[in-house]
Amino acid sequence: MNQLLYMTFSLTMLGALINRMHFLTTLLCIEGMMLTLFVMMTITLPNTNMISTTSMPIILITLGACEASAGLALLVITTTTHTNDHMKNLKLLKC
Repeated sequence: MNQLLYMTFSLTMLGALINRMHFLTTLLCIEGMMLTLFVMMTITLPNTNMISTTSMPIILITLGACEASAGLALLVITTTTHTNDHMKNLKLLKC
């Protein structure tokens, strides 16, 4: 089971590295990595018998939701200003 999760995490990381042209596919790969980390934490942390680690998966999924909302906001801004989601356009955004 752990090897399957490690393989899934590695494949999503590889997908994020290979599909760097479009922002949406990169966001999907990062979300896959966060989901895999969440599953890994929920499987392995109860076996440690430490009470302080029981809330870590919830914190991780909360940070993943914040990351997804920030990424989607950036995707909407890029799409409305440049009419595509290519990663090279992110260098053109100025605050």
